[in-house]
This record gives sequence, C-alpha cells and structure tokens, in this order.
Amino acid sequence: MKIITVIGARPQFIKAAAVSRKLRRVCDEIIIHTGQHYDNNMSDIFFKQLGIPEPDYNLNVGSGSHAKQTADMLCGIEGILLKEKPEYLLVYGDTNSTLSGALAASKIHIPVIHIEAGLRSFNMRMPEEQNRILTDHLSSLLFCSTDTSVNNLFNENIRENVFLSGDVMCDAVLHYSNNMKDSYLSEVISSLNGIYRKDNDIKRYYLATIHRAENTDDINKISEILGAFEKLDFPVIMSVHPRIRKMVDELNSEKNYKNIYFVEPVGYLEMLCLTKNAEKAVTDSGGLQKEAYILDTPCVTVREQTEWTETLDGNLNILAHPDEKDILDKILSTKIDFSKKKDHYGKGNAADIICDIINKHWSE
Repeated sequence: MKIITVIGARPQFIKAAAVSRKLRRVCDEIIIHTGQHYDNNMSDIFFKQLGIPEPDYNLNVGSGSHAKQTADMLCGIEGILLKEKPEYLLVYGDTNSTLSGALAASKIHIPVIHIEAGLRSFNMRMPEEQNRILTDHLSSLLFCSTDTSVNNLFNENIRENVFLSGDVMCDAVLHYSNNMKDSYLSEVISSLNGIYRKDNDIKRYYLATIHRAENTDDINKISEILGAFEKLDFPVIMSVHPRIRKMVDELNSEKNYKNIYFVEPVGYLEMLCLTKNAEKAVTDSGGLQKEAYILDTPCVTVREQTEWTETLDGNLNILAHPDEKDILDKILSTKIDFSKKKDHYGKGNAADIICDIINKHWSE
C-alpha cells in the first residue's frame, strides 16, 4: 500500500510527526511538502525537531493569493500523483494545502483520507471553513477528533466511513510535554530571539500569537490587541508571524512597547514549553487553543467563534473581540473552573487508531 501525505503548515507538521511514524509500519508513505509555510522557523525546524521524514517532494509555492497558492499546489500535486500512483492521499486539517491535495486526488479518482474531519466554525467567510467543508465532501475515510465533529458530518449527510479517532495533536502534545525536563523552560527563555531587544530574565508571562486574516487585515485591530498586551500585569512573550511583522515594526516604532517581548517564531518543542508554563495563552490559532487546553493552560482566543467549542467549558478558553478593553477584561477577570475539563481529544493514541483503520480498510 502506498499513501501520499500532503502537508504545508505548522499544525500539519506536528500531526504528521504523530502519524507518520505509525503509518510507515503498515504502508509506503511519500510526503509532499507544499511549501505553504516557507520560513525556516515555521517549517524546516519542525522536521528536524520532531523527526518527521524528509519530504520526498517540495513544491516551494510560498505566499500568494488564495487562488494562486491553491492553483500552484493543485498542479504540482496532480503531477506527483500521476507519477506515483498511490492507493490513497492523506491530508490534515483545513489549509489551502489540504484542499489542493483533496481536489487533485479526487479528480483522478484516488481516495482521500482526511484527518481532523468534521471541524466547523459555521462561518463561510473563513477560508479554512471553505477548505474543510469541501475536503470532507471529497473524502473517502474521515477521522474526527471529537464527537462534535462526528455530529457535524452526520448533519451534512456524511455518514459512511466516519470514525471517532481522537486528536493526533493530542498525541504529540502528551508525548513531547511528558518528556520535558524541569530546566527546559530557562533554556527556552534564554534562547528566544528578540526582535527589538534581548530579555532572558522573564519568570511569569503570558504567551501570545496572532496571525489570522480577520485580525491582521487591519492595523487598527493589531493596535488594539497590542494595546491590551501593554497593560497586562505580566510581560507578554509574543511570537511574531511573518504576516504581521511589518505592522508590528510600524507600531513598535511609534509606541515603543515595554511590556511586550516580540520574538521570532520558535520551534514546536520550545512553543510547547512556553505554552505549558504560561499564565495564559492569548491567540487566534486553533492549534494553540487545543495545546493550551491539553496542557491545563487557560486561553483567551481573539476571535468571534472557535471550532474547538469543547475548550470553552469552564472558561478554560474564552472568546474576546479584537478590542483592548475586552481582551484585558477576559484575561484578567475570567474565573476558571478546571473541574469542567474532560479528555475531549482522546488519550494520546489517535495515530494508532487511524493507522489500524486505514490498514483494515485497505485489506478489505
């Protein structure tokens, strides 16, 4: 059995780290890296840290409009599929890489495996929502992280070959976080690459990432978010996504933020350590919301909705508008009830479940 796996963005590298080492026990896996994340700190370092096999193909598509990026990936993936003739194509999540892989395969009648199927925000203005819905309707095997995702597919009349597997990101979080030594945090803090200053004397902190278009398409929104961070009671370590670097440069030059420690993107293990030890995470990233929940770190999500509705129980995750006052209020005043937390994302064995089902399906 030959399976082609398509990945291209940080969360997919992490998921592939959990799945590929198990998948290769039952099949020949070929990895296509689309190059959607092309910055070394957001791509190559994950392969090195997590032991993901080197990609067999790299499309190097880089940035661009949704149409151009998707089209370039679609053409590149189709050519590889025609050459390699796999039995399945496997995709993760909801990026342009996900949709491009699913479209390319389905057009030439190669069955699609979708890991993290059934996720919904019910907001069709989000590119991710369009990608995940289209991918689900093109897929032959659908692996869901939660009961909510299974129900979402059922409501869309997708009811065959739908499996509740648990979340492969939970596999990775538990595996790597449980093996971190106590001294690792100080090593991570001292190694941070500050953009405007070096600060390795941070003890208590908030961790922040902001990258979604809904927050980054307007410098006024970024200004509101950073204004809240500047007024918090502990420093904010903020990993600066390449998408907002120019705006951050402009705002910091004007306002000279003192409470925000802007750093270059870090590797997965460093980010996991920072998340585990933060007072709270503040983000618009779906991956970081989940990681924080699994690690018992309260989270404030700067969005109008979240696909990971399970994280909202007990206010372990809470939504905030991109507004200085609302963000401050949610971070400083929210009461957390950890008794409401459940193992929504599985026990850390999702990759085993997925690989067993794929092998069984192929054998039949």
